[in-house]
Amino acid sequence: MIEAATTAATSDSAAILRGRVLVLLSGAGMSLGGLFIRSIQEANEWQILFWRSLGIIAALLVFIAFRSQGRVFQAFRAAGAKSVIAGLCLATGFTCFIFSITHTTVANTLFMLSAAPFVTAVLSRVLLGEDVTRGTWAAIMGAAIGIAVMVGEGFAAGDLFGNLMALAAAVGFAGFSIALRSGRGVDMMPATCLAGLFGAIGSAAIIAATGDSYVVPVVDIGLCVTYGVVAIGGSLIVFTLGSRLVSAAELTLLSLTEVVLGPIWVWLAFSETPSGLTLLGGAILLASIVGRAATGIRRRRPPIGVV
Repeated sequence: MIEAATTAATSDSAAILRGRVLVLLSGAGMSLGGLFIRSIQEANEWQILFWRSLGIIAALLVFIAFRSQGRVFQAFRAAGAKSVIAGLCLATGFTCFIFSITHTTVANTLFMLSAAPFVTAVLSRVLLGEDVTRGTWAAIMGAAIGIAVMVGEGFAAGDLFGNLMALAAAVGFAGFSIALRSGRGVDMMPATCLAGLFGAIGSAAIIAATGDSYVVPVVDIGLCVTYGVVAIGGSLIVFTLGSRLVSAAELTLLSLTEVVLGPIWVWLAFSETPSGLTLLGGAILLASIVGRAATGIRRRRPPIGVV
């Protein structure tokens, strides 16, 4: 019995480690978003969204087909109406993210987006009636202070629109989470694929309405499609595989890889340096997230051993 328990514990530890590595890799992949957008030469926001959305659709359709053994239509039908709502929310977040990156620093955008779990907590309280603990409220207040510091700086630095777009993106991502939680059986992959579809349709309509062109330099198309396939599609697939093996609190901490690495990539490639107030506000926000997640990990009940 003891040997069996030891073997099971070792297996569980290996699975948890594998999950942590996968979530870290997912965050690292997501962190490349700012680098991709900064590398694009001529494409505007709607053109970026259009071509990137095609990459997202391609990557996720392949994964859904593989996982459902070719029954793609059935997978989307099983996801139900909640996946449509989730997809619309995520498409809004995707769109606002691009506009934020093009109007402020990558650090500003990512720090703001890291507040999405707190936005989710507040909206879940309002829309789903879920309880919000005192610790979470304290963390939300800390995050609000950090956001206020960065938004306040935006008034002076001319980055206000970019900061507001980042907050709008956080609300969109929070709406995505709430839609999934309100329908517990909703699969994230069809919903995310629908977000890519809505993004492609919406951006195509706006490009056509403004008389712009879908044609951009081949290099820009390659960057946008790769961005969609790797940094979003691939990262979400890896995240899905890893998230099943670690706790929600650990997910919050490990996912901060995106926030930490994103500004580093654009600093190394383009010498983009965030301001002191951005770093201060971001530090306050991240401290709130880390503190809340660490509390959640400490409160996890220890596993019951086999005797």
